[in-house]
Amino acid sequence: MSGGLSHFDPSGQAHMVDVSDKAVTDRIATAQAWVKMSATTLTHVTEGTAKKGDVLGIARIAGIQGAKKTADLIPLCHPLPITKVALDLTPDANLPGVRITATVKTTGQTGVEMEALTAASTAALTIYDMLKAVQKDMEIGGLRVTLKDGGKSGRFEG
Repeated sequence: MSGGLSHFDPSGQAHMVDVSDKAVTDRIATAQAWVKMSATTLTHVTEGTAKKGDVLGIARIAGIQGAKKTADLIPLCHPLPITKVALDLTPDANLPGVRITATVKTTGQTGVEMEALTAASTAALTIYDMLKAVQKDMEIGGLRVTLKDGGKSGRFEG
C-alpha cells in the first residue's frame, strides 16, 4: 500500500507485514518515559527504603523482560533476536520522580521501536507497582520514541 499503513491489506484487514524481502541491517531504538511522584516517595527510591526492595534494579530487569516479550504482547509485532536492552533509570528531584530511557538493538529485517517502548513502559509500571503502597496517585507519562536508526526509512531523532 503506497502511502498507507503496512499492517493492512488492500481490503483493510489487519495482517503481519511480510519483511522477508527487507535487508538485514543493524537496528536501534530508544524510548523514554517518566514516573512522577511526591518528593517523599522519591526518597524511598533514592534511599532504598521501599518495602518491596530495590525499585530501580527491579524496574530495570522488568524493562528488559518487557522488551523480550513484545511480540507476545503486541499482536502484529515480529519476534526479534534482540542483541541488547539497556535501561537508564534516573531519579529526578525536579520532576519529582524517575526518568526512564530504554535502548534496544538487533540485527534484523524490522525495527525495534516497539521493543524500546515496551521496555520503557514496563519499567514505569514496575516503579508504580513497587511504590503504590506509599502513593497511589503517581503519574506515568512522556512515553515516546526518541531515536530510531537502521532500515530503509533511515534515522529518526525526536
